[in-house]
Amino acid sequence: MYDDGEGVPEDDREAVRWFRLAAEQSHAAAQFNLGVMYANGEGVLENDREAVRWYRLVRLAAKQGDASAQLFLGHMYADGEGVPQDYVQAHKWFNLAAASVPAAYREALVEARDDVAARMTPLQIVEAQRLAREWRPD
Repeated sequence: MYDDGEGVPEDDREAVRWFRLAAEQSHAAAQFNLGVMYANGEGVLENDREAVRWYRLVRLAAKQGDASAQLFLGHMYADGEGVPQDYVQAHKWFNLAAASVPAAYREALVEARDDVAARMTPLQIVEAQRLAREWRPD
């Protein structure tokens, strides 16, 4: 709410405080958002090392099968946030997230995957699908 100024005045420092509280409790979305805040210097001094530290926690949660972390990792790879931009990896993570959420949430994940697929070659899509099929949680 503080990050977007919804119901309260926008306050990046307060947003960072709440993101950190949730991130330290392994909330993947908060970890991702905290990484973004550090990467952009919003509410904290810009610090790429700290941003990558929080992004790595999202990757760890995704590798353990957390669907929301898989979604955020897909966005990270699609946008090159804290990792090299890689549409094959983005597609894989969106696919995995879509496969593990209830149908009511699947449409948005499929849309994100298809958006990335539109920027990929057919061979890259085949590779991403293979990686998703062979993936096993850590």
